[in-house]
This record gives sequence, C-alpha cells and structure tokens, in this order.
Amino acid sequence: MSAQTSPAEKGLNPGLLCQESYTCSGTDEAVFECDECCSLQCLRCEEELHRQERLRNHERIRLKAGHVPYCDPCKGPSGHSPGMKQRAVVRCQTCKINLCLECQKRTHSGGNRRRHPVTVYHVAKVQELLEEEGMDEDTKRKKMTEKVVSFLLVDENEEIQVTNEEDFIRKLDCKPDQHLKVVSIFGNTGDGKSHTLNHTFFYGREVFKTSPAQESCTVGVWAAYDPVHKVAVIDTEGLLGATVNLSQRTRLLLKVLAISDLVIYRTHADRLHNDLFKFLGDASEAYLKHFTKELKATTARCGLDVPLSTLGPAVIIFHETVHTQLLGSDHPSEVPEKLIQDRFRKLGRFPEAFSSIHYKGTRTYNPPTDFSGLRRALEQQLENNTTRSPRHPGVIFKALKALSDRFSGEIPDDQMAHSSFFPDEYFTCSVLCLSCGAGCKNSMNHGKEGVPHEANSRCRYSHQYDNRVFTCKACYERGNEVSVVPKTAASTDSPWMGLAKYAWSGRQYWFGNQDPVDTVVRTEIVHVWPGTDGFLKDNNNAAQRLLDGMNFMAQSVSELSLGPTKAVTSWLTDQIAPAYWRPNSQILSCNKCATSFKDNDTKHHCRACGEGFCDSCSSKTRPVPERGWGPAPVRVCDNCYEARNSQLDVTEAQADDEGGTLIARKVGEAVQNTLGAVVTAIDIPLGLVKDAARPAYWVPDHEILHCHNCRKEFSIKLSKHHCRACGQGFCDECSHDRRAVPSRGWDHPVRVCFNCNKKPGDL
Repeated sequence: MSAQTSPAEKGLNPGLLCQESYTCSGTDEAVFECDECCSLQCLRCEEELHRQERLRNHERIRLKAGHVPYCDPCKGPSGHSPGMKQRAVVRCQTCKINLCLECQKRTHSGGNRRRHPVTVYHVAKVQELLEEEGMDEDTKRKKMTEKVVSFLLVDENEEIQVTNEEDFIRKLDCKPDQHLKVVSIFGNTGDGKSHTLNHTFFYGREVFKTSPAQESCTVGVWAAYDPVHKVAVIDTEGLLGATVNLSQRTRLLLKVLAISDLVIYRTHADRLHNDLFKFLGDASEAYLKHFTKELKATTARCGLDVPLSTLGPAVIIFHETVHTQLLGSDHPSEVPEKLIQDRFRKLGRFPEAFSSIHYKGTRTYNPPTDFSGLRRALEQQLENNTTRSPRHPGVIFKALKALSDRFSGEIPDDQMAHSSFFPDEYFTCSVLCLSCGAGCKNSMNHGKEGVPHEANSRCRYSHQYDNRVFTCKACYERGNEVSVVPKTAASTDSPWMGLAKYAWSGRQYWFGNQDPVDTVVRTEIVHVWPGTDGFLKDNNNAAQRLLDGMNFMAQSVSELSLGPTKAVTSWLTDQIAPAYWRPNSQILSCNKCATSFKDNDTKHHCRACGEGFCDSCSSKTRPVPERGWGPAPVRVCDNCYEARNSQLDVTEAQADDEGGTLIARKVGEAVQNTLGAVVTAIDIPLGLVKDAARPAYWVPDHEILHCHNCRKEFSIKLSKHHCRACGQGFCDECSHDRRAVPSRGWDHPVRVCFNCNKKPGDL
C-alpha cells in the first residue's frame, strides 16, 4: 500500500504481516514479535520456529492493537547502531522491512528504492512510544496513573452505588478480562488513610479526597483502579469517628475486608494501641464465624469461575512514629511479627482468619512520610498467589453484592452492647420468637433462599399462639413423622352437626377418660416466628362458627340432654375464658379441698388465680382490678379472699394477653350452667363477642375503614364482612362468593372475597 493511500491518513493502524515466511510465505497476519529473532511472526511460524532447541527460550510478546514494531536495520546484527532500538515509522512493501526515520533516509532516499511503496505507521502512536522509551520507570508509572479517579462504591447506609457488573467495570476503568487483586485500608479516623493510598499507589495525586478539616472526608467506601500494580484500591471510613448508623458502618468494613486480598491497617501513633489488636482479632472471629460459610455459598450460588478464598486476606500493619522507636528496634533479635502475635495473645484475640500479618514501620523525623518501604512490602505480597489469586473485576463485584444482600438491614445502636467491634447481632437474623423471645440463629436475609427461621434453644408453650404441633405417636415409633391436625368437625358433616359432635365427644374425656393428646399423639412445642402462617387448626375458628350459627343453637338447646349440655357449656366457657384460667378439661378436683368433680357438678374459676374450685371453696367475692375485672366484686377462692390486702403481681404482658379474652368472659358471665342462657347471650351486642371470637388472621374490625377491594368507606349502612381465606374486610358486593377454605379450617362453603375466589385449586 502506498504512502498516499495509507490507513495512517484515516487514523488507523495497518495490519502487520509475518516477516519470517518460514511456513506461511509471509502472507499471514503477525501475532508475535520475537526480540531475539528480530521479526514479527504469525501463529504457525512462531510455533514451528521455536520448537527448535536453540530457539525455545526466546523472549516473545503477543502483539496488541496499535502495535508499532522496531526498525529492522537498527535491531539487526548489521544495524548501524548496535544495542539502540528505534521504533519504525514506515514499512517498505517491496523490501518488506520496517524502517525508522534515520534508516529510511539512509537506505531509501535515492535510486530505485526511493520509489518503493511504503506504509506509514501512526505518527502520534510512534511519538508516544518514543516518549515513553525516553522515560525512566517512575515517570512511566506516574504517567499511567494520571487519569485515575476514585468513585463511591458503597455509601454509609451499606447501599452499593454501582448498578451492575458492567457499571462497576466502567467506573473502575479496567478491562473486563483483566485479572486483579483488591487492596483496602483500615484505621482510626484522622490517621491519614487516604493520604497513604494516594502516595503509595498514585505518586501523591489526590485520587482519594483528603482534608485538613476536623470532619471525616471519607464517608462510605471509595474505590479506584491502579493500572501499575493491577489492583483495585479501596478506601474506607475511619474507626472511632462520631457518626450515625455506627453499627451498619462497622459491619460494612468487614464486607470490604472479606473481598480484599491485602489489608493495610494504618496507625499514626508512637505506640501500637489495643484498638488495633481488638479490631483485627474481632474481625478474624466474625470472618470465620459468618463469612467463611457465606463465601463458599456465594461461589456456588453465583456460579463463579474463580472460587472465593475462605482464608482471609494478608494484613500489613503500617506504623508511623515520630518520637519513639519502631517495633522491635530495641530488641534486634526479636522479629516484629512475633511481638505482634504476643500482643494478640495477651488481649485474648486470635487473628486466625488472616493468611499472614506483617509489620512495616517508618519513623518520620521531618515530613513528608516515607512510603517507599510500604510500597515494596505491598508489591512483595501482591506477587504471592499462594492463598489469594487475582480474579476478574466481575467476580469481585458479585462477591460484594452477595455479601451486601445477605448481611444488610438496620441495627439499632441503642440496643447494641459494643463489647466487640463485630458482635453477632451485626450478621445474624434479628427476628425473635413471639412465644419465648429466642433469636433466630441463621444469618441475615436467609429467607430469600427459602431457609426457615431456627433457634438454638427450645421454645415454651404459649396459650396465645397455641404453638403445639402434634405427630402420630404410632407412626413416629415406626420411623415416620406424620403431622396430626385437630379437627372440630369432619369434612362430611354439616357445620353445626360437626360442632355438636365435637362438643359431645368432649364428654368422653371431660367425664373421666384420657385426653387423646396424651395417648395417641406426640406433642412438640415449636417456635412462633413473625410473618409465618402460624398453626392452622380447625378449632381456631370454632368461636366464629359458634357466632355464625348462634340462632340455630338457641333453638336446639332445649332438645339436648343434661350430659352434652354440661359438656357444651364447659367447652363454651373454655372458648371465652381469660388466658390465665385453667381449662375445664384439666380440672378434675377442687384445687383447695381436693373433692373430685362428678358429671353434674359445677366448676367455678377464681377470678384472681384462675384455678378451679367447688362452690363452697369459692363462695366469696371481692374486686380484682389487677386482672381487669374493674371495681365490682367477683368470685374468688378462699385463699385469694384472705390475701385481698396484697396486690397480685401481674406483668404488663400478661395483662395484654388477658385483655382480649376478658371481654368475652364478661359477656359470657350471662352463661351460667346450661345452654339455655345462650339465648340470653344473643341479646348482648355481638360486636363484643366478635372481637373475642375473631380468628387470629382476621383484620380487627376497628382497623377496617374501607373495603379492601373497591375502597368504599364503611358506614352504618355499609356492613363489614371478613373473607375467610385472606382475613381482610370487604363490602357485601366484593365478598358474596362462597367457597370452602380447608387451609383455614373451613371445610364447608363460606364467604370469600372476589380476589380469593379467582385463585385456582384449594384455598
């Protein structure tokens, strides 16, 4: 191609052809440049040539886009200036050689060669290469970092500020396939962390912001790419700073530490403080306890090509002093690293998670600080790939994203005892069991992976949540675990026939027989976690079903015999009894005189202690305001009557538990000994009973202001109706459909809302 039509005029680099012609006859594109062969070589020629024993160890480089070769006469054995390599400016197409400006004038300025067509290499590129070749190493490195800028990677609220992997690579300004390591820095606020990074990696340029002001200039986590060492450099917020969200910001530091290959702990003090050892020791413990397992899971979950190391990063303690000697200076025979390990042991901290801990000190008699020793120590550690290998920037982003998704959420500072830099509360699930108050032992956000809540301790039974799970005892002994759900009625029975059978079957154990819970099933007390569906049992809605058919019961009560009447009465009493009352089914004898109750005997509950008594042992009355009965006298046992001058110790939580059931009991005081009084109960405003009879999943009436579907506001003329499936409040038009809801214990068609009725399958 002639000079007049060369691609250089269009700002492009010409294609380079193989100069060996060993196997390709000079027609293939050049891929390698061998300095010792003094030629550009295609793939085939490079492979065949260097199979020879004498050429096998030649230095070869793969050509990059925009490559400008050296001048052939200059670098050849017959060159005019041995040892001096010059970049070519043209390539003679006839002679098939690359020529620098001087060699072109010398060999092609006259004769027939003057007319040879030449290809001109990109002048600007040649000039740039010539300038770089005239620079020393430090100047070249400084030039490479001229355009580096930092960016906010994670803010103080633990929110990642890059949208995705591509955005991370773009802001980092490196190639997607570039293998790199991560270097981060930690230390107390005001110790010059940003200043240290600027001088160690970027030759003093203010890539990371510094400030002489009292306020910290680094908020959150900032990152930049060092093209010289091929590392992602991360600057963090200082410790011991007066900040809000202290717990979340401290947790953020450990996430940065987890993705780092090399950690610098910067301290500017005449002596090493205990905070340094406590921070590293606590970070090591938290890393092994919470992050090792998560990093393994992240490798599998994200499908990473490069496994994330479960061994923590290497640590360099950079210690700058002014008035004191460096560590180990007064004991030349002792290695500083051994003295550091001794300090860890004395403080009861064991930095086992870190692959290594090194000490690098510098004493600054007169500013500026000498960072050359730290730079050499860093370069030595970065070359070590034994435990932590370089990886693509996309892998680094995925690891940080996975850790941020897992360990996130607010941590109330006022509830945290900061005996450790990284307490378990920073990384474990904050959900508490509603029944016993035990905390979940799993890591944060485990629900996203379908992992349920778990606790280390066993739970206790709570009447409020009825957190019993029944399994068939016979099946359990045969090695199978089959759950048993208590049912008030068979699916084939009508609602009130089933309820009548339920009441009548109660007579079997109320009249002296054993409770099936104690004989045929195995009972386990399980934890109650917020947001779960709870324990869906058929008898949870028995009270509401009782209200739905109250008129039918009133009409039928006169037809029942005495035995089932007493059974149903006791059952009804248990449904509306306060939480602290002992159930009728458990009262076999008077709690004071121990007289056994017969079939027709009446059991009385003391309103103070809640135990069961005969009539003669509970004939006295007195006010029991501490149980919520108000100033009016109510039935109490003899013992509680005699202790009337002492106030019962009822906690606020107990009072709250009893409040809902007490309303029902006050209404139920009209129900004395027979079901005939149920007719009287109908005359009592049903609103009072409905709150007590309402299933747990129903939204309370007072919270329902408008229809959940059409948003019409409820009034006296527009009634509220509950959907038996979702428990929300609807108007009649939006909830006129009827379907069975077996998951909620409604085996027969009941009211459901418009939305639930559209769901396929069983509700």
